[in-house]
Amino acid sequence: MTKANEALTISRRRFVQMAAGLSFAIGLGGVSAVRATASAGSSLDVNHWLTIQPDGTISIVFPSTEMGQSSYSTLPQILAEELDANWDDVVIEQLNADDRRFGNPLFGNVLYTAGSTGVQAYFDPMRRAGAQARDVLLQIAARELGVSKEELRTEPSAVVAPDGTRLGYGELAARGADGTSVPEADAVTLKDRSQFRIIGHDVQRRDVVAKSTGKAVFAIDVDLPDMAYATVLRPPVEGERPLTINDTQARAVPGVLDVVALPDGVSVVAESLWSALGARSMLEVTWSEDAPARAFNSEETLRLYAEAAEDPEAEQAVWAEKGNAPAAIAAADQTYGQLYLSDYAYHAQIEPMAAVASVDADGQGAEVWAGTQTQSWTTRTVMDVLGIEQDKVRLNMMTMGGSFGRRTALAQDYVRDAVLSSKAVGRPVKVIWTREDDVKNGTFRPAAAQRLEAGLTADGKLDGWHHKVATPTVIGFFNPVRWDAVKPNDVISMRGAENKFYGIKDFRADHIITPRQARLAPYRGIGAAYTSFAAEAFMDELAEQAGRDPLDFRMDLVAENPRGRHLLEKVAEMSNWSSQDGRALGLSFAGYSSSMAAGVAEIEVDQSTGDIAVKRFWAAVDAGLIVSPDNAHNQIEGGIIFGISMSLREKIDIENGEVVQNNYWDYEIARAYQVPPIEIYMAEVDAPPVGVGEVGTPMVSAAIANAFHRATGRRLRHMPFTPDRVSALLQS
Repeated sequence: MTKANEALTISRRRFVQMAAGLSFAIGLGGVSAVRATASAGSSLDVNHWLTIQPDGTISIVFPSTEMGQSSYSTLPQILAEELDANWDDVVIEQLNADDRRFGNPLFGNVLYTAGSTGVQAYFDPMRRAGAQARDVLLQIAARELGVSKEELRTEPSAVVAPDGTRLGYGELAARGADGTSVPEADAVTLKDRSQFRIIGHDVQRRDVVAKSTGKAVFAIDVDLPDMAYATVLRPPVEGERPLTINDTQARAVPGVLDVVALPDGVSVVAESLWSALGARSMLEVTWSEDAPARAFNSEETLRLYAEAAEDPEAEQAVWAEKGNAPAAIAAADQTYGQLYLSDYAYHAQIEPMAAVASVDADGQGAEVWAGTQTQSWTTRTVMDVLGIEQDKVRLNMMTMGGSFGRRTALAQDYVRDAVLSSKAVGRPVKVIWTREDDVKNGTFRPAAAQRLEAGLTADGKLDGWHHKVATPTVIGFFNPVRWDAVKPNDVISMRGAENKFYGIKDFRADHIITPRQARLAPYRGIGAAYTSFAAEAFMDELAEQAGRDPLDFRMDLVAENPRGRHLLEKVAEMSNWSSQDGRALGLSFAGYSSSMAAGVAEIEVDQSTGDIAVKRFWAAVDAGLIVSPDNAHNQIEGGIIFGISMSLREKIDIENGEVVQNNYWDYEIARAYQVPPIEIYMAEVDAPPVGVGEVGTPMVSAAIANAFHRATGRRLRHMPFTPDRVSALLQS
């Protein structure tokens, strides 16, 4: 049992058996009021969010998962702020169970870390939990000092009396909570922003030192006594299964323990990873070869999607609508339309899929170590595989070496394979995917074809906008249970197409749900990674048709969005937009959810090779209140680099159902020398936080495409902008 689970279990036992501990009950509405009771000399057990020990240690539960975005530090900062804790006193406890009391409110209280929702979802409940704890500490101090609570104040980890007497939080915890009560969540007084010591200030991330020194433990690093290793041979084509398995040579490899048939593959379990890999190469497997996926070819897929986008009779699910876009376009003085394409893309996270499972001897329980974005779905996977109840699953949530949506599926095959392999050999087993496994068997951002049409007035203003996106449902594949609840509205496929930051009077966005022809998953920026590319590239084309500057054209559309207007003005100032002096600059204004970003890219084009080099990138971002400024800067910068990489090179090809690419040598991500100087401005606004993890990505592709037009006079409408595509366009 891990430390976080242990702490939570002890808290409940102490509360039930000893009536000791300060309990805060967290429900869907936050923290409810209960009687605070704690025996003298014991800890103040804050149920469910925090515990204060007599030595002053403050344990705060971290309910999400860490994949490099620093929520491991950022979320506890929120609670620590309202508690008025000294950050050095805080110990962070990872939640290692599907405990829905800590569930993400924006995902129906499922434990799910995705969509840049962590800070915005937990901001209010964690603030209120901290404020309630602070209130109880003030009550204890008032009782001990014989003064009213109103006479006291707090400083980091201490209550201070008017005469200067200081009582540390640990000392107050040791004195017990007799006679105190927890105020109602809605009744607590929250700090004014001017009082913040932690929120809005940079504090040291708790994960950086371990990562920088190689001490951080990821799922791929877990080492247990008597642990075996497994690799899985999967069919070359999705949906096929092993018909015959000749494992004679594989079993003869020294160290091989077993060869295990899986529903869609064959697991080789051995004493070492190298024995498992060597033996796997000796398997002779006959695959079924009858899967519909054998007909999947990415070029043909994109052609079919383009036909659907261009077909006025294609069935459409309305994603967003305001006014009457078709009528406005039909009545406009000028109409204009274009088609945009984007290919499949792979997440390319640094750590390939890995998990460790140790199934109990009776098969009625298991302990699992996994890097996953969801305690809930990982727990469910183990339950389904073994047919056991939730309390029989002992989960250890590991830090992830990146994810970008890769580890969000309802059914997690890498966890399933570890569980089945462990059950077969009666030992703990670590399943490791090689990079080639991870690419060949990846789940991808969907291919998409998008048709945009708009009207223009005689004086060059936008008059009607219709955005059609032909792409499959992503949710329908990676989480069919969720799809049953939300269809036909797929936020993963369609986000960004709502174009909500512009004031367009007559607007419509439609989803043409095309047949799925690859394994799919959410991807950084989800739908906005490609819908914003099409929308903002099209916006520049409309400005050209209207004979106007792209910035001025957009300014008309943000008249009722002063925060958005500020970003456009700021990024224009940063990039010196009004005086381009022969530079190839491109503008884009996009965002993610309620976060907005305006970006300008400066590029150079090598006419002889077709290579695009991004020389500078400027971004102005509004993501509401920023809890951790330095980390927000890092996340936006990382999102921009991610956007540059996916714009220029990243592409998955599928031929006869098989993924063509193998590793980073033929699935190219941006190298260090391709990363330009990046300048970021973050707006300071009086508004709740709305997420920074993905806002840096959606604006990038269109900014590059628009800069390319400035440099060459040609339009890039197919992402990624690979050298062969660029060369063909320049020579056409």
